[in-house]
Amino acid sequence: MKIWVGMDDTDSKDGMCTTYLAVLAIDQLKRQGISVEGFPRLVRLNPTIPFKTRGNGALSFLVDGNIDEVMEVVSGTIEKYAMLDDEKTNPGAVFVNSENDRVMDVLSAFALKAVRGVVSIDEAFFIIGKYMIPHLRFKAGRGLIGALAAVGLDFYDYTIEVLAYRKPERFGTPREYDRNSFFEADRKTYPLTWDTVDWYNRVVVAVPSSPDPVLFGIRGDDIHAVREAFETVKTEDIDRHMTFVTNQGTDMHIIHESEVSELENYHSYRIRGSVVEEPFIIEGGHVFFMIKTRFGDVKCAAFEPTKQFRDVIRQLRQGDLVEVYGSMKKDTVNLEKINIIDLANYVEVNPSCPLCGKRMESAGKNKGFRCRKCKTTATERVKVKVKREIEKGFYEVPPCARRHLSKPLVRMNVPHKHVFR
Repeated sequence: MKIWVGMDDTDSKDGMCTTYLAVLAIDQLKRQGISVEGFPRLVRLNPTIPFKTRGNGALSFLVDGNIDEVMEVVSGTIEKYAMLDDEKTNPGAVFVNSENDRVMDVLSAFALKAVRGVVSIDEAFFIIGKYMIPHLRFKAGRGLIGALAAVGLDFYDYTIEVLAYRKPERFGTPREYDRNSFFEADRKTYPLTWDTVDWYNRVVVAVPSSPDPVLFGIRGDDIHAVREAFETVKTEDIDRHMTFVTNQGTDMHIIHESEVSELENYHSYRIRGSVVEEPFIIEGGHVFFMIKTRFGDVKCAAFEPTKQFRDVIRQLRQGDLVEVYGSMKKDTVNLEKINIIDLANYVEVNPSCPLCGKRMESAGKNKGFRCRKCKTTATERVKVKVKREIEKGFYEVPPCARRHLSKPLVRMNVPHKHVFR
């Protein structure tokens, strides 16, 4: 029987990685003669959920074998390698008959909600109970949410990632790699691969800083380009590697404003509005501004880690028409991208005196304007064209600040792209 295996929440902030644990389970299944078909799937869930550890990724893979044997291998792998001592780690695994269309349809809707919204563990328990889905629950079992979602998600868009893993004896130690080789890999394969490095900020993005088994990951749309980049980089010895199909870089978490009647925290949106006032900067270099939308005034933010993206945001002016992409937390949209649809190229100013050329001053409420020196008067303010340092089109945060799910502009078929590479 062909079975979808889904698993999640086996890691913690102190170590382990659900992708790595899945790879270990896959290797053990193959050693026992159980066929694993196709590439495993790495599914990134809602990036705003406070319960997540790091990247909020869940795993699934398709096997052809006896369900009892498969469950035994997966259970043993979780018990041996998951961070069960961490109170926030609550693994779960599910085993779904791939030919049960009714269940797969239910899980498809559940999965999209897990990527875009907030799902309770009770919802996962209800589906498991109603459809009698074989499962493994460890501790609170919160990982059952991601496990079900990883099985059910419809990949209407997808990308590729190859992950390399460290030798176990190297876990927790500084990673050793040749920085220049990653820049060379990007030079050779971009834009078929992306987010390997950040040229402007001189950061190797493909190498994580967290204390987990991952050595590096190469992302892209073309598997041949991904493998070429993988073979170009130079690092410490690799223990093993795996190719994943994933929803990373797809904007699958983004909800268009037309789909909702109100905005909620812990959701990600695409919203159009006009800039209400010039952006302002607070301590730490974070930039904020307000846009007028169909939902009322909405606060938007470009935080310090978005680096040069903030330079674009600082140049917005009252009246600019924009479309923002980002996640809402604390009633503020944390920007991932912005589309500047129209620029307010004219501003209203006090009229100039026709005699001396100086700006007139107000003559009082509803009394027009006057030149104190020449005694000339005018009734209305005038519009003057101003020079703008930004252009219409799409701008994005740099690779060093990009979220897993956020779609890079190189993957978007839109005009006037301003790509930070």
